[in-house]
Amino acid sequence: MTKGGMESVEVFTTEGKGRGLKAQKEFLPGDVIFAEPAYAAVVFDSLTHVICHTCFKRQEKLHRCGQCKFAYYCDRTCQRAAWLNHKNECSAIKRHGKAPSENIRLAARIMWKIEREGSGLSEGCLVSIDELQNHVDSFGEEEKKDLRTDVESFLEFWPPHCQQFGMQFISHIFGVISCNGFTLSDQRGLQAVGVGIFPNLCQANHDCWPNCTVVFNNGNHEAVRSMFHTQMRIELRALSKISPGDELTVSYVDFLNVSEERRKQLKKQYYFDCTCEHCKKQIKDDLMLAVKAGEGKPSADTVKEVIQFSKDTLEKINKARMEGLYHEVVKLCRDCLKKQEPVLGDTNIYLLRILSIASEVLSYLQMFEEAADYAKRMVDGYLKIYHPNNAQLGMAVMRAGVTHWHAGLIEVGHGLICKAYAILLITHGPSHPITKDLEVMRVQTEMELRMFQQNEFMYYKMREAALKNQKIQVMPEPSNENAPSLFHKKE
Repeated sequence: MTKGGMESVEVFTTEGKGRGLKAQKEFLPGDVIFAEPAYAAVVFDSLTHVICHTCFKRQEKLHRCGQCKFAYYCDRTCQRAAWLNHKNECSAIKRHGKAPSENIRLAARIMWKIEREGSGLSEGCLVSIDELQNHVDSFGEEEKKDLRTDVESFLEFWPPHCQQFGMQFISHIFGVISCNGFTLSDQRGLQAVGVGIFPNLCQANHDCWPNCTVVFNNGNHEAVRSMFHTQMRIELRALSKISPGDELTVSYVDFLNVSEERRKQLKKQYYFDCTCEHCKKQIKDDLMLAVKAGEGKPSADTVKEVIQFSKDTLEKINKARMEGLYHEVVKLCRDCLKKQEPVLGDTNIYLLRILSIASEVLSYLQMFEEAADYAKRMVDGYLKIYHPNNAQLGMAVMRAGVTHWHAGLIEVGHGLICKAYAILLITHGPSHPITKDLEVMRVQTEMELRMFQQNEFMYYKMREAALKNQKIQVMPEPSNENAPSLFHKKE
């Protein structure tokens, strides 16, 4: 079954896993298997005035909708593109007196689209909204309570003159949002800014070691020439060679967790038991729980004690970060590393988590040399654990490269930036803003490296002068969030 632009994939049904997607032709790493615009999408409540409601880019100055005073857009192009989806919402917000929460807004946008087009197959969709999984029957008490609250709020917001839907169907839509809502990120891919429904993507099953990745592309609304004018969409990209007939899989969770923890998370959020090869055989679990080898191998009790200390420290770190106490975070990391280093192996996830936080916060505090040391150790560990073409690995390597550049360690910095560029070319593609930024950095560091190799003394003199004349680029404030996960789960 193929439809509009989806000729390269087909939907199939498997025993125990339900529907999935299969390749119809061969794909190589970095190939776009398909691109899909959102069926419906909304900006998160907390960011409605700083993110464009059409392309989800973060902008300094946004234009506000003069009618409802709620929606914001980059410019007239984005505002015009949004009107079909915003028209009903605009009058409903005015009638209601205020905008409801993101979940209600997304459900309403889906219902208005159904009112316009019916709930059958939309153009380019392999499945209809009716056919998407809602898992409402698997909801726990707390989730059922939230669902009832959402349905009540929706009914208050939904205008009486619009098509009326039955309670069961409204519950189905909220269930679909809960299980299939895809996280949308800003143009740099660093912050989750919204949630959307992409019916074709929903058909891709999970694998902890997938052959595909999903990247959110904000599109190009500024292009005057229509051939370059692209709409906001997700792209399913191949991570490895895929043959015709192979199932297309994506990972719903970050791989950097032992199989038991990933399985728990998948069961809780997506209501299925993961049976992928990596979970069944617990592949890489030994690396993630590695302890120091050699003569003075630590006892099981010592390892247990250090891991508990690491967990407690991570909680304290989160609290200190929330309060912006970054020097306190650094102290907690240093103390924790002192305890971890004699006991935990270089790939142990508790050690890697502390190294990641320490390098990020120290970079922000402009203590680049110490940050670079931690970043290098973190990357060395990640490279042994992650799939070689993993987007989160690419972003971590990029961050480590920039940190080394700031520390004046040009050789290692350039090497890391080249490695990150090679990964992100596959996961994000050459036209993504992050890849373009990296290409600029790669060219710059290559030029600096040549200068350094010709005359080290002159290189440092010129660097010193350049840094005096320009303010050092301040690293972004450390985020309290992890990298945006694939599917958005309502908290």
